[in-house]
Amino acid sequence: MDGSSGYNQIKMDPDDAIDTAFRTPKGNFYYIIMPFGLKNAGATYQRAMTCILGDLIHHSVECYVDDMVVKTKEREHHLEDLRVVFERLRQHQLKMNPLKCAFGVQSGLFLGFVVRH
Repeated sequence: MDGSSGYNQIKMDPDDAIDTAFRTPKGNFYYIIMPFGLKNAGATYQRAMTCILGDLIHHSVECYVDDMVVKTKEREHHLEDLRVVFERLRQHQLKMNPLKCAFGVQSGLFLGFVVRH
């Protein structure tokens, strides 16, 4: 699964938002969500996912920034593991890109590597 515009789903800390300020002919603006291109954006997103999915990581989920795989040893438990992960994402208002999701597969690409059951 892949986070839909992952970084843009993370809210900026108000104290840090001022550091993203820019000026245009129409006025001064700053980001209230984390934009792509910030030096620590990747690490910030990874920390957020680790906090959100913490107890599931290395058990039923592997996550690297906005790429995620839900893994299940026994096929009959896969839907339950997906439900738990989606509920956790929903609690934090995070969305996945449906065009980059594959469910119930025994192998697939994750971070450029083929992973298999």
